[in-house]
Amino acid sequence: MNYRISRRAAALSPSLTLAIDAKAKQMKADGLDVVGFGAGEPDFDTPQHIKDAAAKALAAGFTKYTPSSGIPELRQAIAEKFKRENGLAYKSSQIIVSCGGKHSCCNVILATCQEGDEVIIPAPYWLSYPEMVKLASATPVILQTTDQTEFKVTPEQLRAAITPRTRLFILNSPSNPTGSVYTPQEVKALGDICVEKGVLIMSDEIYEHLLYDGAQHKSVASFSQAHHEQTIVVHGFAKAWSMTGWRLGFLAAPEPIAKAIDAIQSHSTSNPTSFAQKGAVAALTGPQEHLKNWLAEFDQRRRYAHQKLNAIPGISCCNAKGAFYLFPNIGGTGLKSTEFCSRLLEAEKVAAVPGIAFGADDYIRISYATSMSNIQKGLDRIENFCRSLAKG
Repeated sequence: MNYRISRRAAALSPSLTLAIDAKAKQMKADGLDVVGFGAGEPDFDTPQHIKDAAAKALAAGFTKYTPSSGIPELRQAIAEKFKRENGLAYKSSQIIVSCGGKHSCCNVILATCQEGDEVIIPAPYWLSYPEMVKLASATPVILQTTDQTEFKVTPEQLRAAITPRTRLFILNSPSNPTGSVYTPQEVKALGDICVEKGVLIMSDEIYEHLLYDGAQHKSVASFSQAHHEQTIVVHGFAKAWSMTGWRLGFLAAPEPIAKAIDAIQSHSTSNPTSFAQKGAVAALTGPQEHLKNWLAEFDQRRRYAHQKLNAIPGISCCNAKGAFYLFPNIGGTGLKSTEFCSRLLEAEKVAAVPGIAFGADDYIRISYATSMSNIQKGLDRIENFCRSLAKG
């Protein structure tokens, strides 16, 4: 049988983060003592009041179809969140609830990009961005950055990359995989160029609540009405409320783009899970005390891991200002990222993600969304591995 695969599907690369996490979990299931630094999800449980709201909705029979873009109550709560926390005014009709932040990103790109368009993506990037662009038959244009600039693209780089074919610029701050956070002034400078050139901005702000060392998050959509009209903000419940498995994301967009995304979603996934949406309402409108405790724990882990990584031969690491990742430079070990991670997993039973997945082959991604004991054990093993490399 000749199973012909579409060019669109054949052009995609599988998610390395999910693949490595799956391999680490399988090794653990086989009885091996594996430390996993791969998964981008908090190790804390979803706050109880959120689970209770979903359970109550389920028990009450709230199990049927909802509007494809989400229940009105949740869309209104999201609009109020944007107004309260970001100073952004949106009508409920401009809010789309999706099956995860990843789904929101994909819907934005499918709704705004097509063959012949270019999408500018700073690297290191979240690994799904270029694949989503290819899925829309558009062309990813990668802007390389390094730890020397805290992995931030400059206004000069952005301006030089824009062509008449540029349709969209993807901004992710706080960043996955680097943990870097653009200052409000840096965000505005990039937004100003996009407004001047008529380039749409997809601003991925899912890590907005995870900030350290006094870092500030300011949405690019908040600087002026022109910035607001040029920006689609994508977000989700996975990170700040530890709801990764709930598969609930959301976005805010200019009305014509929101309508286009609603049409795409109505013909692909239809609505997000009904009773999960009731939990999401509780997440936005209920108590937020959990976040302070989580941030204190993340910060402790971040500081320890950053100091430890910089003491390992062959590794250097700039500190993260947001999210829950570090992105150490392994260039001094003499290995590229795939070989480093493969040999590390085999020799020391530590799972990290190769930087090549994020467009940066001299780096690896370490998630500190795991216990301090795991971090200590895993980094000790990485040190053992690197010292063995140094001995030759």
